[in-house]
Amino acid sequence: MSTAGIQGITENDIANYLANTPGFFERHAELLASIQLTSPHGQRAVSLQERQMEMLRDKIKGMEMKVMEMIRHGQENVAIADRLHRFTRAIMLTANAADLPQVLVTELMHQFMIPQAGIRVWGAAPAFSALGFAKPVSDDLKSFATSLMAPYCGPNTGFEAAQWMEDGKAMTSIALIPLRHGVTPTAFGMVVLGSPDPTRYAADMGTEFLMRIGEIASAGLSRLQAAG
Repeated sequence: MSTAGIQGITENDIANYLANTPGFFERHAELLASIQLTSPHGQRAVSLQERQMEMLRDKIKGMEMKVMEMIRHGQENVAIADRLHRFTRAIMLTANAADLPQVLVTELMHQFMIPQAGIRVWGAAPAFSALGFAKPVSDDLKSFATSLMAPYCGPNTGFEAAQWMEDGKAMTSIALIPLRHGVTPTAFGMVVLGSPDPTRYAADMGTEFLMRIGEIASAGLSRLQAAG
């Protein structure tokens, strides 16, 4: 058989021809039954039709896994939204402003399974000056809080705020959330979250959710600020 007519033809040429000539297998239907391929699920030979079915099953399985992953993420998002709702509700239902910091810390730890948390508010009204959350903090910490345009997440390298937690030295990773009034740049407080897991609060994690926590906390704790 002469091969002069097919010299220089590549597999891509054949593939392009078959892709652009849908009537080829209609005119040569016997090829569909005679072509034998190796199954990806073993070394047995299968027909072209069976190979196509296996590819389709694999594709459907992949789509099913993606759907299940989407459902799982959706369920996780609903659970997080529910916890955030309960956290917000607890703050709104706290009638006594002096109780707000402790309610906030307790709810954060309970709703979001945070091992330890702490809070400080500076510039609070004189009526709250003797309470734990109003204890003095350094000017450096105040400046640091104001400089944070987003929560800090990373290793606990001896931050002053770690001392606000019951056992801050055991918390190897922390999140620092500044408290401020809306778009006002100056912070009036800070919330610290701690974990003994060094990966719980990593530098590369997203901070959008923590920012929402900070906004809700800031709105509630603004009741503690001195008038003026």
